[in-house]
Amino acid sequence: MAVIDIRKDNFEELKGGDKPLLLDFYADWCGPCRMVSPLVDEIAEEREDVVVGKVNVDREPELAAQFGVFSIPTLVVLKGGKVANQATGARPKDAILALLKG
Repeated sequence: MAVIDIRKDNFEELKGGDKPLLLDFYADWCGPCRMVSPLVDEIAEEREDVVVGKVNVDREPELAAQFGVFSIPTLVVLKGGKVANQATGARPKDAILALLKG
């Protein structure tokens, strides 16, 4: 499944879905974000059981604030519309996958 560009106007319909939602909060100018982004893309392609979305914090500051994102990259996993796991900073793929289990 392709990565979804998450915006304020489509977030509400995605957050309460049956599948876990992995959110990657990033900015184009962020070096560590550029390291994490290809890993998030891989997970989106490999895992049909997870919805993967990216939130550009420069375009969507309200969504970033809603999740208390002060540093990027920040990864958030939502299950049933509630935060199940959250981590800040660049992580290897296996650590990102571990967030989905928690």
